[in-house]
Amino acid sequence: MSLARAPRYLDRRPQILDAAETCFTRSGFHRTTMQDVAGEAGMVPGNLYRYFPSKDALILALIERDRAEIAGDFAALVDTVDLMGAFRSLGRHHFIEKPREKAVLTLEIWSEAARNPAIADVMGGVQAEVRRGIIAVCEKARSKGEIDHSIDLDAVARLILTLSDGLIRRRALDPGFESETEVATLLDLIGAVLCGAVLLHPCSALNNINSR
Repeated sequence: MSLARAPRYLDRRPQILDAAETCFTRSGFHRTTMQDVAGEAGMVPGNLYRYFPSKDALILALIERDRAEIAGDFAALVDTVDLMGAFRSLGRHHFIEKPREKAVLTLEIWSEAARNPAIADVMGGVQAEVRRGIIAVCEKARSKGEIDHSIDLDAVARLILTLSDGLIRRRALDPGFESETEVATLLDLIGAVLCGAVLLHPCSALNNINSR
């Protein structure tokens, strides 16, 4: 195959997903058309449909791309020697260094998940995987004596997810949001929980309360 013909055989999915992110962030999921995404990607709509048959397929692919990145983050944390240092690095990457538009896009995906069972199911799977990743990292740290054995790691994981979701929402919607300060506060709270200075109710106890 000649070099002149090679580009047409390249996988354009990453380029298309970048274009979809731009369009969904700018105009919202429902106001964006496949033609808009094709134009942003610099291709004709017919070629776009060869890669993604619908906007739902695009948004599911965006979720999968983020899931793969997060899975890689946690895989790299398993053998870390400084758990809180690693959490701080992750916090900076996802909540400070990444552009605010990522938070806006996440809200757009959450909104669609509230109406679309297929997207909600995938998002639920991603949340469960992130929770398991947090627990696995904390279990490794606990085996090395960094975390007290009495701490409920499932409760810790749920707390981190809840706080992280709140940061994403505020960063997307609050024009006065101060990423550096807010992320530092979140990480200080997580550090206090992991060292036992702040106690969490075990998830089992919360479930018993909610069932009454």
